[in-house]
Amino acid sequence: MELTPVDFVFNIKAFRLFTGHQTPQAALPKDIQSELSGHYAQHRNLYYKDTPQEIRDELWRRYELAIRPLRESGKLMAVLFQFPAWVVPGSRALRHIDECAARMDGYQLATEFRRELWFDDTHRQQTLDFERARNLVHVVVDAPPNQVKAVPAVWEVTNPSLAILRLHGRNVETWDDKDAQAASDRFNHDYSEHELGALAPRIVELAGQALQVQVIFNNNYEDQGQRNAKTLGKIISGGVYRKPRRD
Repeated sequence: MELTPVDFVFNIKAFRLFTGHQTPQAALPKDIQSELSGHYAQHRNLYYKDTPQEIRDELWRRYELAIRPLRESGKLMAVLFQFPAWVVPGSRALRHIDECAARMDGYQLATEFRRELWFDDTHRQQTLDFERARNLVHVVVDAPPNQVKAVPAVWEVTNPSLAILRLHGRNVETWDDKDAQAASDRFNHDYSEHELGALAPRIVELAGQALQVQVIFNNNYEDQGQRNAKTLGKIISGGVYRKPRRD
């Protein structure tokens, strides 16, 4: 923290078990691994719903304790809960998100979904209303189009203090590549100036609705994200870009 500029802030991703991802037991602290005896020790991966309550409680406690210094120093902006594609709209998922919010009381949560059902004609308004009612920051997602394990870009602000846009690239071929050796292989996409120019006016619109806007490049193959961010900054500061297309 001491090495970052005064105005530099962090976003922290929630531990994968908390968001419903399969979690290798090897990713857990050694003492907790030893507690998972019997039935649980036979499974390489663990899911939140199958984790003993006392283990859940302890993992939440340790997670909060680990990130607390960032919050206390004013360096923590949001905790990102990125839910996998198998987390779909319904009472069970909503109850779990409420539990996450309760567990992280005092922290700003941001929610990112990876299933288009959350924003289809039936669920879109319900999802946004749910986020607004709990001051959750809706994460606008830029990802390959027409993918099951992705959502369309929904340009909405659900918390007036913060808006987040995460750009994952538009590489259709690698988006769900189960043989990818690293995240950089999946998100290998170099945004063109034309693509960034089309995003710029929407970002400016977000800035008119939220106190702060974060644009986060997750296309992390070599220096793609850094270069694209620099180009986008120039486009927005120059004020020359395409007018947004209304959804």
